[in-house]
Amino acid sequence: MKLRRAAFIRTLAVILLAAAAPAFGQTTSMIPTPSEAANLSPYQGSVPSARVDGVLQLSLEDAINRGLKQNLGALLSSEDIRAAHGERWKQLSALLPATSASSYVDGSRISLAEYGFTFKVPGFNFPSVVGPFGYYDARANLSQSIFDWNAIEKTHAATESLKAAQYTYKDARDLVVLAVGYTYLGVIADAARIETAEAQVKSSEAVYDQASLQVKAGTSPAIDALRAQVEFKTREQQLIEARNDYAIQKLQLARVIGLAPGQEFELTDNSPYAPLAGMTVEEAEERAYASRSDYQAALAQVRAAEYARKAATAEHFPTLSASADYGLAGSTDTLHTNGVFDVRGTLNIPIFAGGHTHGDVLQAEAQLRQSRERLENLRAQIDTDVRTALLNLQSSSEQVAVAQDNIHLADETLTQSRDRFRAGVTDTVEVVQAEEAVASAHENYISSLYNYNYSKISLARALGMAEQGVKDYFKGH
Repeated sequence: MKLRRAAFIRTLAVILLAAAAPAFGQTTSMIPTPSEAANLSPYQGSVPSARVDGVLQLSLEDAINRGLKQNLGALLSSEDIRAAHGERWKQLSALLPATSASSYVDGSRISLAEYGFTFKVPGFNFPSVVGPFGYYDARANLSQSIFDWNAIEKTHAATESLKAAQYTYKDARDLVVLAVGYTYLGVIADAARIETAEAQVKSSEAVYDQASLQVKAGTSPAIDALRAQVEFKTREQQLIEARNDYAIQKLQLARVIGLAPGQEFELTDNSPYAPLAGMTVEEAEERAYASRSDYQAALAQVRAAEYARKAATAEHFPTLSASADYGLAGSTDTLHTNGVFDVRGTLNIPIFAGGHTHGDVLQAEAQLRQSRERLENLRAQIDTDVRTALLNLQSSSEQVAVAQDNIHLADETLTQSRDRFRAGVTDTVEVVQAEEAVASAHENYISSLYNYNYSKISLARALGMAEQGVKDYFKGH
């Protein structure tokens, strides 16, 4: 159960980090279950790639590269850039010339009386109906905005929104690296737990065999064999659970990086302890503010909101446009054509729009304030992320050192306890306690090593350099 809880915590941490970047200020009305939470985060899913024959050898760098290509979060974010490009072109179109061609053929018969024309001349019968007659008209049309400050500011806003989408995509790539790195390290940690559990099974089995022999020889009570057998079965149960957790964690890794369903693979990297060069909080924060893509995206969103407010204010301004057309027109009876054209300049002066412009300005100002508040919140969050990552890195580094020493002490204690039991000086209580201490020491070491490497990835994310930083931190491992 402890291993499963740890795996769930790791998965939930990825989900929370992944969900935080693309949606500012979103809230949920209820806490999702673990399975629902996994479905809510696109960074825990992927579009599967083609299956590879045999067993795929997968390094951390290979896993990251696959995740960047196949992870659903990155793919969706890249499409957001395409949508932002489309929105920019829509706004820009209001400033670019528009051309079209049109033609029509018309057959008409007109009642003059309908229009109030009645002619009464003595001795002459003037017709009240004209026609039928036919005519045609074919023209090329051109229109161009000469001055429209609202359209200009909307185009600027769309350009900044495009930049925000591009920064968000870079941030999405960092989140993919986080998801892959965490999950990959989780698989490594679970593999280490299997090795430890197997060693503990062998050790407890040897104690059980020794206790059984001594019970048969009459030198130990039966309770010693029973106690050793319980410990042996407990270790076997933990080994089964560790293998199951390892298999599930591999499935999660395959989903994150987009491996084909059923694809067999093995990890080629491990996660040894490798000290990381320290840096001050000030240095880390300076680098983070300059490098974090989510921060740059928030800045672009503020600029987009500023332009949107200017665009709303510009609805009060007059607009000037020009249009022209040229073509051929004539009668269908004679097919005789004449060149025709029309040139027009239009000045539109807003006078009263029923409060529509005022409403747009109020909405734009509210959105601008919200974007600035989100930026300040993110700036404070970056400070927290950097400080937390540095504290966790230092703490976990110290924990690794202590855990290594504790393993040596626990192993030595177990060796002495088994020697004392074989010599008949003590019973299996002391041996079982020593085995528990060894198991705890190894679990603490695996957890502390995982936490240390987890902290390195978190620091890379806090600094805004996860994609390159993770590869550098674990290069050659």
